[in-house]
Order: sequence, then structure tokens, then C-alpha cells
Amino acid sequence: MRRIFALCLLVFAGGCDSFRFAPTEEQKQNAWLHNRTSILAAEAAKDEFASEKLQALTKVSENQSRAFVAYNGLPQEFPKAETAQDVLSEANMKITSEATIQSAQRPDVWQLTDSTLELAIAACSVLGGVYGTKAVRFLRQARTKQQALKEIIEGNELFKKMNTESAAAFKQAQSRQSAQTRQIVAEMKI
Repeated sequence: MRRIFALCLLVFAGGCDSFRFAPTEEQKQNAWLHNRTSILAAEAAKDEFASEKLQALTKVSENQSRAFVAYNGLPQEFPKAETAQDVLSEANMKITSEATIQSAQRPDVWQLTDSTLELAIAACSVLGGVYGTKAVRFLRQARTKQQALKEIIEGNELFKKMNTESAAAFKQAQSRQSAQTRQIVAEMKI
């Protein structure tokens, strides 16, 4: 139970900026395109007798891009990228643009916390017994409190948006909160 509580506390207090979605097909295609682009650039630098420095940099870029492919995984469908003209195609530019947008997305902290608490409740239910029952009761209460905190924060943000003239007074009223409370609320708003 302590481990489950520690995990919930870590996610709840630490935020979920470090959590990311699994790579999408577009992100995998983009990583593979990056590798192909790096290979083509290294070959062009060599073929065009670029400076030793530029040739070395493009070769390092080619090697580094392999890590991106390894991290993201291979795509199910490989975009056409045999030549520089292929890499620079509109379709590949669209893949790169979409992958950039998707890479910035993060899970919603409220959904993540709720899912974690739900998983913990299910695990404790399976354990059963007196401690399992107590843990389920505790986790359900934590989930209810998490939902209440979410509603309060969302309501406060809506109030500040709708009443911009009162925003300074609102912030002043909240200034007596502890540093820990302010930190938790700030992380939850993100």
C-alpha cells in the first residue's frame, strides 16, 4: 500500500511532464526520414567535396539519427525517401510537421492521476483482506479529493478569466497558501 501511495503522490505532486505518449506512426516515420536525410546529407557532403569539418558533422548526424529510429521504432509504412527530392516532398514535410505537433503532447495530469488511482483500487481489491479493504477506502477517498481539487482549480481559472478586474484581488487572497499548496496547484494547472 505504501508503494501505491508513493506512486500516486509522485505522479500527483511531481506532475506528468516527464510522461509522454508512445511514439505515433508519424513520429516513427519522421525519425526514419531524419535518418534518411542525414545519410543523404553525408553522401552529398562527401560527393561535393565539402570541407572535412562538414563531412565529419554530417557523418556524426547520420550516426546520431540512428538513435532516434531505435528509440521511436520502425514505422509500419516507410515514406519514400530514396533521393533528396523524395525527402523534400510535400508528403514528407507534412509527416514532419504532424510529428512535431504530436511530440509536444503530454497526458492530462487529471486523467493520469485518475487512472493511477483506479489501477491502485483494482490492485487493492484483488489483494482483499482487511488491509486491501482499508486501502480501497483510502484510495477512493483520494480519488474523490482529486476530483474536488480539479473542480476547484478549474473554477478558479474560469473565475479569473471571466473577472479580469478581480484577478489581482483573487491572487492576493490566495497568497496565504503554503508553498507546498501553491506548488501543487501550479503543477495541476499545467
